[in-house]
Amino acid sequence: MSAPPMPRHTVSPDADPAAGRRRALGVGLGLAAAAALGAGAWIAARWARPPGPRSLPPLEYRLIDGRRLGPVELRGKAVLVNFWATSCSVCVAEMPALSSVYEAYRGRGLELLAVAMPYDRPDHVLHFASTRRLPFPVALDPMGEAVTAWGGVEGTPITWLAGPDGRILRRWLGRPDFAALRRELDAAAAAC
Repeated sequence: MSAPPMPRHTVSPDADPAAGRRRALGVGLGLAAAAALGAGAWIAARWARPPGPRSLPPLEYRLIDGRRLGPVELRGKAVLVNFWATSCSVCVAEMPALSSVYEAYRGRGLELLAVAMPYDRPDHVLHFASTRRLPFPVALDPMGEAVTAWGGVEGTPITWLAGPDGRILRRWLGRPDFAALRRELDAAAAAC
């Protein structure tokens, strides 16, 4: 059995010469924009909004227990989507805190979905989730469809919070600030 394809964001310029040319073109255009606008204005325009979607992508996730979780099941709920990997020490360390948040807020309209990275072997994900007794749904993304729909995952863990209206409220790269997350969830739960 061959390994699943690597997601788009992990292809190195050496492996894809066209990616290197696109990156060089983007840098060149960025430098031209910086010269025209002034470096500060260009940087502010480029980084004003975190990367990723503005609202929940209309995806149907394949869960490790065989179920599917999609837009119909998520409608009207605050949704926390966490991209993680079994080989990521920060991801593994934050799972008890994510479990605690889920247990505290799922009765108040929260759905938490942990999406394993495409390079993570399904048997490793299943073993991790079952031995740790993760209380929230865990999804597989072997073809990288979720990674692509979320605009790429530049590192793990990465977590997005969407409100009940589906609009993205916050994004954390690395371990979330769990106190801030709970404040956001209190506000989102009030809107459910």
